[in-house]
Amino acid sequence: MMDSKPSIRWRPGIAIAILGASVFLAVSVLDVWPYEQARTLAKLATLLATVLLLLVWWLFFSSAPWRLRLAPLVLCALVPVFFRHRGMTGDFVPLFEFRFAKNGVAAVVGGKSTVAQRADFPQLFGPNRDGRLAGPALDPDWQNHPPQVLWRVPVGAAWSGFAIVGERALTMEQQGEEELVTCRDISTGKLIWSASNAGHYVTSIAGEGPRTTPTVQGNRVFTLGATGTLRCLELETGKPVWTRELTKDADIQTTPAAGEKPPEHKSGEDSGFAEGIGKLPTWGYASSPLLHDGKVIVSAGGKDGKSLLAYDAATGAPAWHGGIRPINYSSPFFCTLAGRPQIVMFNTGALTAHDPATGEVLWEHPWGKGMPHVARPIPVGANRLFLSSGYGVGGALIEIAPGADGKLAAIEIWKAIKFQAKFSNPIERGGFVYGVSDGIFACLDLADGKVRWKDGRYGHGQSLLVGEHYLQMTERPGEIVLLRPTPEGANELGRIRIFEDKTWNPIALSGDLLLVRNDREAACIRLPLAKPSP
Repeated sequence: MMDSKPSIRWRPGIAIAILGASVFLAVSVLDVWPYEQARTLAKLATLLATVLLLLVWWLFFSSAPWRLRLAPLVLCALVPVFFRHRGMTGDFVPLFEFRFAKNGVAAVVGGKSTVAQRADFPQLFGPNRDGRLAGPALDPDWQNHPPQVLWRVPVGAAWSGFAIVGERALTMEQQGEEELVTCRDISTGKLIWSASNAGHYVTSIAGEGPRTTPTVQGNRVFTLGATGTLRCLELETGKPVWTRELTKDADIQTTPAAGEKPPEHKSGEDSGFAEGIGKLPTWGYASSPLLHDGKVIVSAGGKDGKSLLAYDAATGAPAWHGGIRPINYSSPFFCTLAGRPQIVMFNTGALTAHDPATGEVLWEHPWGKGMPHVARPIPVGANRLFLSSGYGVGGALIEIAPGADGKLAAIEIWKAIKFQAKFSNPIERGGFVYGVSDGIFACLDLADGKVRWKDGRYGHGQSLLVGEHYLQMTERPGEIVLLRPTPEGANELGRIRIFEDKTWNPIALSGDLLLVRNDREAACIRLPLAKPSP
């Protein structure tokens, strides 16, 4: 009589699964993490460890027939055949897609604005570079008066936003080994012109293509590519006026020193967070050009006082340079603090202010832990700034005052570890800061730095404040959410889904036309406007 086949030893596998699920639940619930990404990485590590332990049990200790034991290995081998890596979320969750899925965008073309005179949106975050628009007055009843998609077109990869001047909408895209500046008709999405230059940036985490938004002034368009090409183009034709290479002007190291790994940005691998002075930024140049007093100003991170560079906007000739800090991923902006005009710039390790006429450093405030800084600091009143970063850094209110040496000094008023603007840009209104903190919409009281509430997991998308209403793009999927935030709550009023994929790009509004995009497609949304009061 033949022996019966050995039964499968299920108990160890069940114990591993229960233990893994318990740890995963504890990681998800416990509020002990310095920032959301740490929680996410812990959850991924728990999941991976559980799967590996289950695989070891199944292969060597389950007593299952070998044809069944080898089945998981066969399935694992087939995964890359049918699926491909699609990048990461803002919290480092890997994204995958079906390898044979059709990625073509069904174009929708045609539509008009209902506003006779629309205000321009000529640069990153709008006319004042602060993400705030006085109008138009939006209709909050999206259920009865929903936004309409006027057009949708495929675009090349990039995390750039749109600049809008008149009927022209400009952004940046990647096409093969070329970086493009593209100009489209805002009413149809049809291409008017494109201008290209050699350049290609891509990594597995940060994605592909340019990361800055064009700046338009008069008949000139100013753009900065991910590999450091600064260009001035004609608005009407896209014809080049002048070009500069930041790597040359700032003496940026583009070839490795002895024993160093080459700074190759097409390898698909990221070398880490920390930036070094005089070195290429790990995740590409991300400083949208600032136009001020006839100069175009960009962050370069070069040695010997070439951290921030200014060029003559008409000719491209160098105007001044200043600062010694390594580059980071924010964009410079102009403001007046403590009675002094200044250009403020987030660098690695510090917030720095420069004299707009000479580039001289007026003051610095140490900040961060060597991690990326992206969110724009917010001027508050006549002499204060609110600044915030992710990765456990938090937020702070600083005051700029005359120093003992005749220069200016930054004094920290309070720090708020629980408000962490990673790369979504918060906005101030009425003494409160509203925005995404570590992926969750939140309200912070500027009086004491306390977070009043957190409500709404929108991920790391971008936003605009339009009058009393707040337009928030969610990270994934790409939805536009309409809110009327107050110190008492977020007050979500409506939402509309635009994209299915990850969306990190800044949004732009001209009149009732909202331009949104991600690294695959762009769309124009006509927002309903409130009827004028009789």
